[in-house]
Amino acid sequence: MKDVVVTRRALLAGVAAISAAGLPRAGHAETPKDVLVVGHVAELQTLDPAQAVTISDFRILCNIYDSLLHYKDGSLDVEPGLAESWTISPDGKTYTFALRQGVKFHDGTPFDADAVKFNFDRVIDPNHPYHNTGPFPFVFTLGPIDKIEVTGPHTVVMQLKEPYAPALTMLAGAIGGLAGISPTAVKTYGKDFSRHGGGTGPFKLVEWVSGQRFVLAANKEYWRGAPKLDGLVFRPIVDENARVSEMLSGGTDITIEVPPDNIATFTASKNFIYYQQPGPHLWYLVLNTKTKPFNDQRVRQAANYAINKEALVNDVLKGTANVANGPTPPAFTWAHDDALRPYPYDPAKAKQLLAEAGYPNGIDVTFYVTESGSGMLSPVLMGTAIQADLEAVGIRAKIETYEWNTFLGKIIPALPADVAVAELSFMTQDPDMHPALALRTGAAVNSGGFSDPKVDALIDAGRAETDPVKRAAIYKQLQDLVHDDAPWVFIANWKQNAVSSARVKGFELHPSFTTRFYATSKT
Repeated sequence: MKDVVVTRRALLAGVAAISAAGLPRAGHAETPKDVLVVGHVAELQTLDPAQAVTISDFRILCNIYDSLLHYKDGSLDVEPGLAESWTISPDGKTYTFALRQGVKFHDGTPFDADAVKFNFDRVIDPNHPYHNTGPFPFVFTLGPIDKIEVTGPHTVVMQLKEPYAPALTMLAGAIGGLAGISPTAVKTYGKDFSRHGGGTGPFKLVEWVSGQRFVLAANKEYWRGAPKLDGLVFRPIVDENARVSEMLSGGTDITIEVPPDNIATFTASKNFIYYQQPGPHLWYLVLNTKTKPFNDQRVRQAANYAINKEALVNDVLKGTANVANGPTPPAFTWAHDDALRPYPYDPAKAKQLLAEAGYPNGIDVTFYVTESGSGMLSPVLMGTAIQADLEAVGIRAKIETYEWNTFLGKIIPALPADVAVAELSFMTQDPDMHPALALRTGAAVNSGGFSDPKVDALIDAGRAETDPVKRAAIYKQLQDLVHDDAPWVFIANWKQNAVSSARVKGFELHPSFTTRFYATSKT
């Protein structure tokens, strides 16, 4: 315990030194050697993985919590995590996990099968005494789980109502981190757990000063061995120019999501390392299909024809993305329909469709844009460019801009009735996840209120089909249908990026879009 106190004091002293150097204004002194300072795009929402909805949160949470399974370095293939091994019944409905022994939560309590059952039960059972433990709903799907059974101190059985093809992928993803939450912490903090947290991961919470910093200390008792760093400091820097300034002046060691206009500055200097990693990402506009004008498919298609996505990708995003052709990112090579063509830029077609829908004189709509976001480079600049394209065909979009967490609160679970458009992005680890969360009728983050029984049926079929060839055919059919229905404007598939000081060693971006700092160090 004495060593933990000393580490905490040393880390906070380092943070105080950083602050004295001029933060949160542009820093002019090197950050402490064993503390990594990260320029983050947004304020953290929650410390509960079961409530988190954005990759910006998961980039932090993956350093605090372990999942039952783990993604291998550089891929979305799974390997053991808190579960050392697992078996699947022939009917695909029973998963038995042998859990790692000797693992402890940050509060010193043991990780075991009872802890895993507690964490899954509090999400899937609305009557569980700790089901409501924070300001956000449990939005992520865990699949068709029937029940969780403990069959030994370190053996847990997950019974499904039906086969669920993405099960292992989901358990390795960020949401799978709920398995590694300390039940003692949940019971201790109750509704305040989302501000305190507590997992088994390589770093643990020291301090959270909203709007300024989120500080983590190394978990010296981590089951894989202590991290190379003593601590992490995530600084929410919403303004892109400020993030760049901090990086150039030494106030941060790593910046995630480098503005396109500044990439050349970093790649031209030996003092920095630039990283780029494609992954399963979609940058899109969600359209409010519940009310006029976007309850009409012709108007939704008109919006897709109206926007010059090639210009956005080349001129605004500077080649850091490709034009999207539908709801499934091309990173899922096995499930992506390469033959599906993106909506071409065709203003005349857009005007024709608007006229056919009864809007020959155009329409006035409200367009929600976020200041910074999760996987949306230059969202305000992109929003402004999109606004100009829409206006050119008669869709007059009034932009309302909000801070990221405020923005999320306004669009989840649904857009307000008087709001027609919102810009969003989504990173996923399986082609099931995004449609199941955002396109299925009544789904938790179906902000546009889209509903199509054929889409629902394909989503159900895709998650239940375990044959890879048949499953791929289902998702290609789903893409074609959603592309034609046009509940979204499909903008781009982004290649995630980051920049670090040359002092940083052992950091790599991951296809899951999380940022792992366990093996990272500084010279």
